[in-house]
Amino acid sequence: MNGRRTGTVTMHDVAARAGVSIKTVSNVVNGYPYIRATTREKVESAIAELGYHVNVSARNLRRGRTGLIGLAVPELSLPYFAELADSVIRAAEARGVTVLIEQTGSVRERELEVLAGQRRMFTDGLIYSPLALGPDDVDRLAAVDYPMVLLGERIFGGPADHVTMSNVEAARAATQHLLDLGRRRIAVIGAHAGETVGSAALRLQGYREALEANGVPFDPALVGEAGLWHRATGAETMARLLDADLGIDAVFGLNDALALGALHVLHARRVDVPGQIAVMGFDDIDETAYSSPTLSTVHPGREQIARTAVDLLLARIDEPGADRPYQQVVADFSVVARESTLGDQAPAEPTPAG
Repeated sequence: MNGRRTGTVTMHDVAARAGVSIKTVSNVVNGYPYIRATTREKVESAIAELGYHVNVSARNLRRGRTGLIGLAVPELSLPYFAELADSVIRAAEARGVTVLIEQTGSVRERELEVLAGQRRMFTDGLIYSPLALGPDDVDRLAAVDYPMVLLGERIFGGPADHVTMSNVEAARAATQHLLDLGRRRIAVIGAHAGETVGSAALRLQGYREALEANGVPFDPALVGEAGLWHRATGAETMARLLDADLGIDAVFGLNDALALGALHVLHARRVDVPGQIAVMGFDDIDETAYSSPTLSTVHPGREQIARTAVDLLLARIDEPGADRPYQQVVADFSVVARESTLGDQAPAEPTPAG
């Protein structure tokens, strides 16, 4: 017997099976965060055993909600954002919520339009990852009158929960991994000229901090600019650096697409990776585990970012008038060492390098 009832299973049935109150079952089903882990596990086990299903439409109708949240990202053609969107969708589905996705193309006008667009009328809140906005736009963010969680760099002082990654620390660790392997002429691909905030600037800062901590002089000639973080620009920048004959023995792509583009050029020119030049990426997109050689990279805590963003947003939606301080959450990261830096010494399964 599998323990499932043949008739309609109610919340009362779940409560009886778990040995808790109906209110506790309701809190678990609705994602209330302040529940003991053991209690949550009992309720979830009872739900699974009995085959209980939440009537999402009825629940949202009672609450005056749509059950929809928005996710605005720059480009789904960039693997990081595509995989982030997938993680957000899965985290939202686990909470009984549907995600509507919008692309902004990293265009400021489009990013501002998202904040006031028609879709905001049909969603309960927004997870928002802007790239083109800056400190001058903080007033626009402060004027937002619906629940919102920001992703990306903390360049705004506006009132919103914020989930980000450890760009400086992670880039420093990635560069340190290369330095620990004896590399000293480490090129970096993906810098943005004149940028002082944003991912490129912060990751470049981490790179420079690692060099300085190890007594390795910073050489601006080793910094390759790339306006778009795509494979093609990574390949173009790698070719340019090789043609300059700078004695490079390692490359750090500020995202995986750039690093994969660099790998393509190195392979085409018959450069031994990692024997002659080691290659490091950032983002740990799915493709990095299947490239040839497999790409060493930084796992930035994408699943944690997605799950935390959804939890924070739903907490704001559930308690719209709550006087709760805005949170800034920095996701954990790990360096994943693979063949592009370790060669034959790389583990069969990716493991953190530090």
